[in-house]
Amino acid sequence: MEAKSIAIDGPSGAGKSTLAKTAARELGLLHVDTGALYRAIGLYASRRGVASKDETRVTELLADINITLRFDGAGAQRVLLNGEDVSDAIRTPEVSIYAADAAAMPAVRAFLLETQRSLARDNDVVMDGRDIGTVVLPNAGLKIFLTVLPEVRADRRLLELQEKGVATTYDDVRRDMEYRDMKDSNRELAPLRAAADAVHIDTSELNVEQAFDVLKSLVRERFHGDRP
Repeated sequence: MEAKSIAIDGPSGAGKSTLAKTAARELGLLHVDTGALYRAIGLYASRRGVASKDETRVTELLADINITLRFDGAGAQRVLLNGEDVSDAIRTPEVSIYAADAAAMPAVRAFLLETQRSLARDNDVVMDGRDIGTVVLPNAGLKIFLTVLPEVRADRRLLELQEKGVATTYDDVRRDMEYRDMKDSNRELAPLRAAADAVHIDTSELNVEQAFDVLKSLVRERFHGDRP
């Protein structure tokens, strides 16, 4: 049987990963956070002292990078960079900037594209990112595009980082998001945009449970059941 897929796209801080994790847990799917892959490359470049915009050097580093995803019994994704679990280390504001710059580089996108598609071929997945419905999984059975007010996004991301023990401020988080939005929306290759057939969901006034209820209704309608 062909694997089924749900694509969730949207800007940084829109709640993509939270919604995808909930869907994975409740619907028995595999959650793939594609942004974590770009963050892992960004972390490696940062550790090597390479500037985030140095496309030549970042591209050269790809030969030394091996990224694998592992999933625990509950389906939670762990990211391994050359064998090291960097799932927490990749969540800093600095790495966010590196990830945004790396995502605009053709060599980096090509490097990660097959990894993402192979996971969707072999598993029923819910995959979140910025170009899932338009580039990575253009034939996904259900495509979602999340939107949320900028101030709500910043508040949510600040709380998330604080809960992880990351020292930052609202201004830093807002500035990071604005930078990522600019980079993601204006890059020539696979810019952030909604797929033509995506369903738009504004989560500004929705909590996780309410957003999932909307998604679950769409899943039932599209796949004629509780899961793909």
